[in-house]
Amino acid sequence: MSTSGEHRAAVGLEVAWQDDRVRAREWIFLALASLFLAGVLATGLVFARMPVFATWVTDPAFFKRCLVVHVDLALVVWFHAFAAALFALVPSRVRSNPISRHASVLGGVGVVMMLAAAGVHGARPVLANYVPVIDHPLYVGGLVAIGLGLAATFLDPKVLPGTERAAGGLSLPAAAIVGLRACAVAVLLALLTFAATRLVIPAGLAPEAHWEIVMWGGGHVLQFASVAAMLAAWTILVAQVIGRAGGAPVSPIERKHALALFALLVTPLFAAPLLPFTGVTGATYHVTFTRLMQFGIAPAVLGYLAILVRSVLRARREGALPAGALSSGAFLGFAASAALTLVGFALGASIRGPNTTIPAHYHASIGAVTVSFMALTVPVLEALGFKSPSRRVAAIARVQPMLLGLGQLVFAIGFALAGAHGMRRKAYGGEQVIRTWAEWLGLGVMGVGGLVAVVAGVLFLIVVGAMWRRRLVPTRDQRGDAWLLASTHSNA
Repeated sequence: MSTSGEHRAAVGLEVAWQDDRVRAREWIFLALASLFLAGVLATGLVFARMPVFATWVTDPAFFKRCLVVHVDLALVVWFHAFAAALFALVPSRVRSNPISRHASVLGGVGVVMMLAAAGVHGARPVLANYVPVIDHPLYVGGLVAIGLGLAATFLDPKVLPGTERAAGGLSLPAAAIVGLRACAVAVLLALLTFAATRLVIPAGLAPEAHWEIVMWGGGHVLQFASVAAMLAAWTILVAQVIGRAGGAPVSPIERKHALALFALLVTPLFAAPLLPFTGVTGATYHVTFTRLMQFGIAPAVLGYLAILVRSVLRARREGALPAGALSSGAFLGFAASAALTLVGFALGASIRGPNTTIPAHYHASIGAVTVSFMALTVPVLEALGFKSPSRRVAAIARVQPMLLGLGQLVFAIGFALAGAHGMRRKAYGGEQVIRTWAEWLGLGVMGVGGLVAVVAGVLFLIVVGAMWRRRLVPTRDQRGDAWLLASTHSNA
């Protein structure tokens, strides 16, 4: 009887694992599709800012609508759909909640609604911070659908400690699992904060004031979720770099240290859903979330980064690094993401007023998250049943995240230069007034960096497209954890 029970349990876990793989494939598809659409819109935005082309456009509302959809696809959907895919790949001893089977469908419906609303004549773009909005029920409904899809995915038993299992799935480093759980908790707290703010906001406010207030608190909390997911991605990438010992993953950071740092990152967020009830139109609501992000992210990230770098240096000193590890795609992606993170911190500390230093800061910061996810995309696709890329495509995949990081860095530097000389943010087309040579130079540099980033984005599409054409349905023996450590593309 016990043998029969163990067999049924094993079959149940196998079925659960296959279900999780399906969820992960759906979320990764939605993430990649959203990133592609965001990139198409970003290309138009880059030309709208460049000095020569900016004067060709006399309808700034057109670019503002493009900006709204671009930002939400790139920051809300791409980031958190990718994190949802990674979360689905956490091997668990418990079955996922049945509602999560349809979560990615909700997210996809939300994206379609957002795109449709952008074409509604007279729909008003509101450039609210963190989550801009098109003030139309169709667009707002799309955001709600995406939020419900993420809630259904992250409100899952595997978010609880002790539910993971060591075998039968992907052998994620323990610290990465901690990070993905922290991301899940942060997303859920952000959704609660959005709901609480919407519940208590006074009626009769202008759309600009209304959506700025609604998105302010939850938008700040989403930044923590993105950072937690990025740190989990860093953990996996560095695990690839330092290799394995005796066939088991070598974690670059001990689980107890990861628990402490992720607790430092996430614990203050539990107050976020309560803050709206202190009043959303007063200074407390606005200032508290600002201070939370100013002082709540950097300590955990810098501590985590220091431990990861130390683990690589120690492995190098001890001669334990695999051949070519420091020229692998995993290390280049990690290094580019870490560099952008540090630049983003520096630019954030230098903000002095509402100028383009602000978008310089957040483009460096969000670029860091995107680079880490792109560096992880090929091995994730391999784990989901896609054939490894050809040698030529693998060579592109190795350098593409670094090229994107370079483009985002130049982009941010150009924006910061223009902002240091007073260039106003959120001005597009005919609204933009270039008064000095420094502003002209800064926006020109920004344009060059943006074009480099676009090229890197095209290369990413080539890599993903090539793998998509080679997709297969894996057998049980093809579900190993080789993607985590020394994957074939890393040293191509």
